[in-house]
Amino acid sequence: MAGQPREPAGPVPAGRVRRVLPLATLAGRTAGESMVAALQQRVGRQEGASAAARRRAADRYAELLGRSRGVLMKAGQIVSFMSLSTPPDPGEPTPYREALQQLQSEAPPMAPQDAAAVVEAELGAPPGELYAEFEPLPFAAASIGQVHRARLRDGRAVAVKVQYPGVEEAIRADLANVDLLATFLRVAGVITPGMPKVDTRALVAEIAARIGEEIDYGAEAAAQSGFAAAYRGHPFVRVPEVIGELSTRRVLTMEFADGMTWAEAAGHGQELRDAWGEVIYRFVWGGLRRFRMAYADPHPGNYLFHTDGSVTFLDFGCVKNYPEDKLGHLVEMIRAGVAGDAERTWRASAALGSILPGRAPDPEELLGWMSEQWRPMTAEQPFAYTPEHAASVARRLFSPFGPHGAVVKRMNMPPDVLFFVRMDAGVTAILGALGSTGHWAAIRAELDGERPPATPLGRRDAEFWAAAEAAGDPVVGDAVVEDTVAEDVS
Repeated sequence: MAGQPREPAGPVPAGRVRRVLPLATLAGRTAGESMVAALQQRVGRQEGASAAARRRAADRYAELLGRSRGVLMKAGQIVSFMSLSTPPDPGEPTPYREALQQLQSEAPPMAPQDAAAVVEAELGAPPGELYAEFEPLPFAAASIGQVHRARLRDGRAVAVKVQYPGVEEAIRADLANVDLLATFLRVAGVITPGMPKVDTRALVAEIAARIGEEIDYGAEAAAQSGFAAAYRGHPFVRVPEVIGELSTRRVLTMEFADGMTWAEAAGHGQELRDAWGEVIYRFVWGGLRRFRMAYADPHPGNYLFHTDGSVTFLDFGCVKNYPEDKLGHLVEMIRAGVAGDAERTWRASAALGSILPGRAPDPEELLGWMSEQWRPMTAEQPFAYTPEHAASVARRLFSPFGPHGAVVKRMNMPPDVLFFVRMDAGVTAILGALGSTGHWAAIRAELDGERPPATPLGRRDAEFWAAAEAAGDPVVGDAVVEDTVAEDVS
């Protein structure tokens, strides 16, 4: 579980000017220190001074993002997660990576009385009357809310997610403040060496759309309840049950889930890391194909790992319902890419709106650009995901430089495609960081209905779904989950 919580934070800063000026100032200071460090390196005084300058800038950056909460902190988490895809130079210090990755699991919590006030305002009574036990200090604090341990009157252990007071108003202001996000991305470009170049406007739109929907815990509760119902009793996928009568727009109560955190799981043996990687792969891609529902936030803090190879999935604030035709085009694009069929790949991409009229790359160029993305399924099997492969995929897909830069500049990424690309890059980064090895070609063919299960986990998965179908159990798509990601947030 998370470590000791930090000192309670003050109120969420509000107002466009108040929230953008400190970041703009930090951008200048950080850039200036980076330039000084570079000059010091060139004159032979690099190691001590350069490391100290980097550390000061990184610590200030993480602290600012943590105290700002909302959009700034969530964007910081995105950048820290993306940095997992980029293996560090062996001779390069990594204080920025370390400072940013603190945002994946911890943030300054609100004061106990503030958390209690939110619970009472939402549920009509103070925590002491609603729960048999309620710990006033959170065990996890993140960008939009924090999580408290509690116990119900019937003895069940639960986790209670409480939204920070004022965070919704601050987020709405941030989403309307293009300068704020643009400034953040400029700072990120300075302090995150090796981060792939991306289309700033597309990334800002993706951040805005996703965070805008995460504000409403009611939507998250509906999504989580749907997945929990569908996977109830599954042999290796666990989803905590939501306690509906103790959940509202700003409070979410769910069964307490324990397990190893990302940092704790990283030290385990290859066999377990292979199993965890396959479970994550099957949950994300199998769920998309089976239910047309995208679990679209593959973030290290959203998993708990277990020694039997199972994984608990947390945080359903970002779930997207794919239209049947869009999902069909995505699946066709993958099948065609894996088969090496350039013409089919081009047609599927065009149907998705990824190819701009008058600027289209030719089919072979397009297939070459995508080829690294499909390598886990086209290379010799079993294939081992690595951080280097994840970094290569990210650079290939997003960088306007290099041998495929001309294709990148001519491609369009409408919302459905951008969502898919981010999911794929995220899963690739997670499996790369785990170092998971698997028969991904066979698993892909199984999920697409082209062949029977080829792995022990696949056979157990198939048995579960066959039994669920025979019993007429509900599935996620049967009006249990609504689309919880807006296509556009103004």
